Amino acid sequence: MSDLLDHPAAIRPGEELNLVRLEPYLRRQFPSDVGEFRVRQFLSGHSNLTYSLLLGARELVLRRPPFGSKVKSAHDMSREFRVLSKLHSVYSPAPEVLLYCDDDSVIGAPFYVMNPIHGIILRSHVPPGLDFPAETARRLNESFVDNLIRLHRVDYSAVGLSDLGKPEGYLERQIRGWTER
Repeated sequence: MSDLLDHPAAIRPGEELNLVRLEPYLRRQFPSDVGEFRVRQFLSGHSNLTYSLLLGARELVLRRPPFGSKVKSAHDMSREFRVLSKLHSVYSPAPEVLLYCDDDSVIGAPFYVMNPIHGIILRSHVPPGLDFPAETARRLNESFVDNLIRLHRVDYSAVGLSDLGKPEGYLERQIRGWTER
């Protein structure tokens, strides 16, 4: 089963992190985690860059915007951190975020760190070796819909996210923004 998990790999050229600054920063945040420091990258995904960190025995995940990104609002790490930090307490599938850093001197961009969630990510093609009967596929689809329902039932005002955005005119702003880009 572990062959079906996303495994981090060597960091892609041009997407390296400043380890000279990152390691001491993380060691100050997690002083009891001693031992090896290792960084690898999850190569899948389509937006923000995701890295696997090992700090002693502690596994962490770091997310940052892509290098050279000009669309700041599309890669707002503080917003992503804030939403996840509020959601985790009321929606357990959301990852637990641990810290946010807006000091560009650390790695050149804002980033946040969270605990990893291990599991199989189903993409457009079923991974080789993951064969399941139609009944299992049906239950997976139902689980997906059930989780969307749970997520949409979260009272965003009660968890402190009512000031997150401007719902009025959202669709129009999105279309205008994408058209301009």
